[in-house]
Amino acid sequence: MSTGLIEIRRAKPADAKAIAAVHDAAWRTAYRGLIPGVELERMVERRGPRWWDAAIRRGSRLSVLLVGDDLAGYVNYGGNRAKSLPYGGEIYEIYLQPLYQGLGFGQRLFSAARRDLSLARLDGMVVWALAENENAVGFYRALGGQPVASSTEQFGSKTLDKIAFAWQR
Repeated sequence: MSTGLIEIRRAKPADAKAIAAVHDAAWRTAYRGLIPGVELERMVERRGPRWWDAAIRRGSRLSVLLVGDDLAGYVNYGGNRAKSLPYGGEIYEIYLQPLYQGLGFGQRLFSAARRDLSLARLDGMVVWALAENENAVGFYRALGGQPVASSTEQFGSKTLDKIAFAWQR
């Protein structure tokens, strides 16, 4: 692991393969045992390099974290999709390669996305997490997120609870 330079920048089409690799490793680590195996495999396989390339080319707000030459993580964010919640912005997903978790890089990605949302005048922000994902719930609580809503999501035959954490401007 090279740590000479840490950079956060907007994703480029050339990053698609590395983003897919982060997504694959992070999802398998975070959701194995929570999301049924077949459903998890489908979700991971669906988000390969071509999917990420298309997202980048259509202008999704997607930033990557580079540690040296390694693409260590990404954050995908934009306008709040839950119109019943009074927050302008939302982080849709934030993931790091397992090797880079627990080192403060997630907080850097979070702060960069929050700053960009604020500059876009999307005041306040919400993030959804699976309630059973203790690492994510702990991460958002440590960053000052306040639970403001709950919901459920179906994964095959399994229903999981979700929590929305929010931050004011």
